[in-house]
This record gives sequence, structure tokens and C-alpha cells, in this order.
Amino acid sequence: MLSSSEIRTKFLEFFEERGHTVVKSSSLVPANDPTLLFTNAGMVQFKDIFLGLEERPYSRATTAQKCMRVSGKHNDLEAVGPSPTHHTFFEMLGNFSFGDYFKRQAIAYAWEFLTQELGLDPQHLYPTVYRDDDEAFDLWQEIAHVPSERITRLGEKENFWAMGDTGPCGPCSEIMYDRGRETCTCGMEPCTPANECERWIEIWNLVFMQFETRDDGTRVPLPHPSIDTGMGFERITAILQDVDSNYDTDLFVPIMDKARELLGHSEQTMRENIVPYRVIADHSRAITFLIGDGVLPNNEGRGYVTRLILRRAARYGRILGFEGPFLAKTARIVIDMMGDHYTELERRRRFICDVITQEEERFLSTLSVGLSRLDELAMQLKEDGGDMIPGEEAFKLYDTYGFPLELTRDAAQEMGLTVDEEGFESAMAEQRERARSAQQFGMDAEGELYRRLELPSTEFRGYETCSCESTIMSLIKDGTPVDIATEGEEVDVVLDVTPFYAEAGGQMGDEGRLCGEGIRVRIKDAVSPVPNIIVHRAEIVEGTIAVGDKLMATLDEERRLDIARNHTATHLLHSALRDVLGEHATQSGSMVAPNRLRFDFSHLSPLTEEQRTRVEHIVNARIRENLPVETETMSYDQAVREGAIALFGEKYGERVRVVRIGDYSTELCGGTHLDATGQIGFFLIVNESSIGSGLRRIEAVTGRGAEAYVHNRLEQLKRMRDLLSAKPGEEMARLQDMMEQIRERDRTIETLRHQLAARNVDALLDEALNVGDARFLSAEVDADNVDTLREMCDHFRQKLGSAVIALGNIIDGTPMVVVAVSDDLVSKGLHAGKLANLAGQRISGGGGGRPTMAQAGGKDGSKLNDALETVREKVLEQLKN
Repeated sequence: MLSSSEIRTKFLEFFEERGHTVVKSSSLVPANDPTLLFTNAGMVQFKDIFLGLEERPYSRATTAQKCMRVSGKHNDLEAVGPSPTHHTFFEMLGNFSFGDYFKRQAIAYAWEFLTQELGLDPQHLYPTVYRDDDEAFDLWQEIAHVPSERITRLGEKENFWAMGDTGPCGPCSEIMYDRGRETCTCGMEPCTPANECERWIEIWNLVFMQFETRDDGTRVPLPHPSIDTGMGFERITAILQDVDSNYDTDLFVPIMDKARELLGHSEQTMRENIVPYRVIADHSRAITFLIGDGVLPNNEGRGYVTRLILRRAARYGRILGFEGPFLAKTARIVIDMMGDHYTELERRRRFICDVITQEEERFLSTLSVGLSRLDELAMQLKEDGGDMIPGEEAFKLYDTYGFPLELTRDAAQEMGLTVDEEGFESAMAEQRERARSAQQFGMDAEGELYRRLELPSTEFRGYETCSCESTIMSLIKDGTPVDIATEGEEVDVVLDVTPFYAEAGGQMGDEGRLCGEGIRVRIKDAVSPVPNIIVHRAEIVEGTIAVGDKLMATLDEERRLDIARNHTATHLLHSALRDVLGEHATQSGSMVAPNRLRFDFSHLSPLTEEQRTRVEHIVNARIRENLPVETETMSYDQAVREGAIALFGEKYGERVRVVRIGDYSTELCGGTHLDATGQIGFFLIVNESSIGSGLRRIEAVTGRGAEAYVHNRLEQLKRMRDLLSAKPGEEMARLQDMMEQIRERDRTIETLRHQLAARNVDALLDEALNVGDARFLSAEVDADNVDTLREMCDHFRQKLGSAVIALGNIIDGTPMVVVAVSDDLVSKGLHAGKLANLAGQRISGGGGGRPTMAQAGGKDGSKLNDALETVREKVLEQLKN
């Protein structure tokens, strides 16, 4: 029996031997495709080739592509677990032709691989073709000798594939595997692949891209027809390993075995609880690969999916009996199994497991409370005869206890309930609206304005020059286009060409001036509200400007240089963090200003002092090496192949700008940079902090900013030295001496305070009442805190012997009472905790504690004496009895 690893290798080697280039799986985060949440098919990384937007040095390719789907016809999350074939994460094996071979070879390759390489019985393979695709229908008979009655024609819904409403498209040919008549679930005669029946498993889809759909809906032949195929790896593995469920293959069994081992369950117990086990196995794979590709748990977009499926797995783990975090242990099994092929998992092993444990611990801390709330809701609904959890309650579970809606839906279903999802979305929308109400939406309105103006693109010359002659294309004042603007007015200016960099990628926009005869305009900022249009925020200092005027545009070169120092430093910082912390320390955001930089990155814990020092040392060493900073424009795929770092979530065009700093750093970046690292001067980290789950932030300074920072700190040190009357270099020793003197004085003051308190206590001894052989004392005393009240009670007990003491005072605005009872009286039935509780009730509060010592607190200070009197009455009553 072939292992899953052997099947994957066989597939790739089979097509490599037939002229296909083995292409590494792309990330689960689609590069340069904002239309997709995740990479969901093998063709995603080749999309621009199919569209004719990109060329590569090969015309045939083969991949084992990691994919993620959390919605759609076959990937509803609720089906993961109950269904033997539904998954969130899966692998897709594929072979591709970019204008090379077409239907004949695609069909021949598929049939040869399945029947000869894998040894499947041809009698179990049933092709389907598009209803009008006579060519494919004939080719299956000619090449594979499949009888015509075993070839099923299907309609557009099943067997016609399109990239979108427009663009490349074409008919499909699916290869269905017949599991045998005994597995039929449709009950129809004849039972064919046209039926919705569990007897038939689709294992391979051959897409013949031969048409282009145009804007008017017409389809025309492509000049170079192509092939895109996808074979479900989990499904073909299940067939070859002769099991009924994907979860019974070696892709999932080791994960479920690990969970079973951790729980101490038998094989039978696992089978009786197979749904939770399947969910844990599937979700363990998904979260391992997602975090490995940098998708950390949060409440937005892709991160929400990571958080959702991790928490779903944790809840099913609780159902099985797990009481603490366990998913990092199952994730390690995933890495052990798949790290040889997907090497990024092994490289990021520790980070992946740490992220999982941290997120799981965070969820488990509120899981019990949330589940208890769900139980309460279920009981209340059953009493009221209802069966739907209100949307507001579902939102509260999400907002307060971290229960994603899907998790609440799962739990509710197990209780026989539904969820008011419309009400949930309404509550969510209200929260978003409240958050938006505090924000400015000027840029959205501005973007719409500039889209309506339909201005030509601004030509940016800021990489080559700091000054150029420009023509005013448009003037906007208070959201309205105007023809002229005069001295003293503020206006937005659009130029045909400009050296001004518009704020983007974290880099602040340039400042500078526009000048002409009798004209001076101050540029305060540059922004880009819509792609390819640069808007200059301007103040007319002198003269009048009009649309069509030619002016000299000049940016503040020194300020630009300061920004470039910080920007180039962020690239060095990024590489240094990866060197010190690991590859997981990837950029998640940045801000580059003239006087400082801010860099956000993925990491779970604060940097140690040693790590922070090493990062600074590496960056400054690269600065002293004076490495050249070079830029080059190339295709996105070429840049990534050459090792350039592309940031998660960034949208890149077909052509990208690559910034190289010697052999140390290569990143995609559109910002402005230095010519060499030596121009940075000096790099200094001023702060490092957390900004969210798994995210850290470094703030640093360079160049003139670093110089100003150091001078400021030295000035502060001089002032401290003057205050301490210390010589240079003696500041710390002088400060330590002074701190020790202060501590000694504090100790003396504390001793005197205790002595004074003891004198006050002794003065009260004569007020103690004699009740038989015991004594009772209650009083309002001076005390700064509860500890002092306790000390005074202890002192009285020692002086009075067999006694009950109740002392009270208003401490920080709160009435407090402490009650002490000697051991001999406790044995006679007196209890300090019960007495304190009586006192607490009198001051609108409560109290309690041990039999010998207890305290009470409340809200009503005016009843403090009443509280002490209540204790006195109760004690006298008990002592007399």
C-alpha cells in the first residue's frame, strides 16, 4: 500500500519526467489577488499566465498545492467532521499546460498515471465530459478505450469552468471513481455519475481552457488553449489505501491517534466519538499551515478563519475530555508528517506551536463561562417553549467570550436549537457603526471625487529627482473643483508630473513647495486617494494659481533624506529580526516619518535585552559596511523566485519594484531609499511593546532623529547629575546611596508608626468589658489600612487573653471592620467570620473569614458605629449563654 508521501512524490515525478517543471506550492495567502481569501486551487499561482499577463520560462508545470476552503458547495464548515470527505485544508495535485499540449495529452497523461502508475482498475474509472464536447467524448474512447456508455455528458453547472464573468474558460472532463453498487445511496436506476450519490467520487478534474468570455457575453476561441487540472490528494489517497473515509488514511490517522493517546481513549471510544476526532484532525492541519504562512489568529479577514477553526477544535477537544491546551501537540504531528515536503513548517515549528498554545489558552479561559451561558440560554428557551438563541445573545457570546458565530451555531445544534443569525449580524453591524462614528471618512468621499474627475495618471519622478517643472491639472477646494486659488487659501493640487511621494506603504508623504514668478505655494503633504493620482495638500503663500499654470515643484530634500534613512533602516531591521528571532518575525505594518520609524512584526513574546541588543548590533554593523541600496523593476513572480520578501496582505501589481541592500535584504517596496546604508548614520531602538495577539512593535530612530534623541537623553542625565550633586560617571552610585537612605528613613517611620499605634491601643485597654471570664472590646480607631487594623486586633488579643475584639475605621472612603476571637472562645462557639458578616450587613456590604480573624467592608460609612454595636450585642448575647 502506497503512503500519502509516496503518492505525492509519484505524481510530481511522473509529470517531471514528461517535461513539466515542478513548481513549489504557493502560500495559502494568494499573492496579488485581493479577490480570494485563500489559495483554493492549484491554478491560482498561474492565474496571470492564463490571462496572458505574465510569461515564465516553462510551458508545462506540475504542483502539489496547499489549499484552504471554508465555504462553498463542498466546504461548509459544519460538514467537516460528520462528512468523510469534507475538509478545510487540503492538497491539490495538478498538471498545467500554458499553450503547449491540450485535450489529447491531458487525457492520455491522466489515464496513464491512474491506471499504470497507480494501478487503479480501469473498470472503476468513469469519465464525464461537457454536454457539447464531442472531441473529449471521442478522445476518451480512442485513448483510454472507455466504452461510450460509461462516459457521462453533464451540463454547464458541473462541467464548464470559468475564471470569472469574463476571461478564460472552457469545458471540463472529470474522472469519477466507482466505489461499487453496494455503496449506492441515491436509489436510482440506473445509478450513474449524473446522480448525487456517494457511490461516485470525483478524483480528477481536467479543465480545457479554450475560450475567452468577453464583456458582451460572447465566447471566442483562445489563441493558445491551455490545460488546468486538479486531483484531490486526500481522495486519491483514500482510494489507494482502500478505506471508506479520507480520515482513515495516513494523512489523518496519526493526528487522531495522538489525540486518543493524550486522552487515554480506546479505539472503540474514538469510533464512538468520531466527529470530534475528525474535527480535531482536520483543524490541526489547517491551523498549522495557516500559521506557518503567517495567518495569525485575530478578528479580521483571514486571521478570523484561523481563530475560528482553532477555537472550534478546542471546543470539540473539551467535549472529548481535554481540560487544558492540546492542539500544539497535534500540530507537532502534522509538522512531523508533512515538514519534509512543506519545509516552512519545520522551519517555523516552534513559532507555530507557541501561537497555537497562546490562542488556545486565551480561549479556554472563557470557554467554560461561555458554555455555561449557552446552557442557561438553552434551559430558558425550553422553559419558554422557544428554540432559537436571540441574535443579541449570540453576539454577546462572540463579543464577551470569544465565541465565533459558527461555534455558537455548532453548540446550539447539539442542543437542538438554532441561532438568530440575522439578529447577530444586526448587532455586529451596530457595533461597527459605533466604531465608525468616531472616524473620519473624508478619504472615501475624496476617492469618489477623484474617480469622477477622471484625471490622467500622475507621472511620479521622485525616484530620480527632487525637483521638476509641472503643470496644474486640477484644483480642489473644500471638495469642489475650482479654476483658481489665491493667497491665503488652502487647496488640493493635482500635477501632471511630480517629485512628491504620496503617503503609501507606511511612508509619509513629502513636503515642499511650488514656485513661479510671483507665486509661492507650500506643499504640506502628498496623498493618493485613488491609484495613480497624487494629490498635493497646499497653502497659497503668495500670488494666485490656476489650472494650466506651469510651476517648479520642489520637495524638502533634507526631510526626504530623513525619511529615506528610516525607510532603509526598516528593511535592515526586518532582516535582523528574522536572523535573531526566526523566519516567523515578518512585517505586519510600518510607519516611516522624518524623525522616527515604527515597525510591527509577528512574534509572541517581548524581546529579551540580549535579543534587542543583537538586533541593534546587526543593523548598525550593516550600516557601517555601507552596503549599496539598489532597485530593479521586474515581474512579481520573478521577484519572489529570486528571494524577495513580499508582505502578507499587500496588493502588488504585475510589475514590482525590488529593493536590494547588498546581499543582506531583498524586499518588494515602492518607497524612497538611500544610495547606501552608510547614509543612515546610526540606528537606535527606543521602545519595544505588544500591539495585539502575536504582534510586537519596535520604535526606533536614525540619523538626525537618533542624534536628537541621544542629545536629549544626555541632557536629562546632566540634569539628574546636577540634582544628585554627582560627578560624571558617578550618577548610579549616588542614586543608589540616596535610595538606600530613603529606604532607611521609611523603615524608621514604619517603626515609629507601630510604636504610636501600640500606645493608642494600650490607652483603649481600660475600655474593654468584662463578661464572665472573657473580655470584649470594640472601638473606632485611627488606621491607614486593613493590615494596621489586623495588627491592632492581634495586639489586643495578646494583652486581653480570652477576648473578642472588633475595630473599625473609614479607609480610603470605605468603612472597614476587623474582628478577632481568641482560640478558647472559638471552641465555645464564637466565630469571627460570622460576626464580621453581621457587621458588613449593617454598612451595606458583607464580610467573612477564619474563626479567629475576619474582616468586613461596605458602602455606608455613617453606619460604622452601628456595625460595631451589632457585633457587641451579638458577642454579649453569646458569652452570657
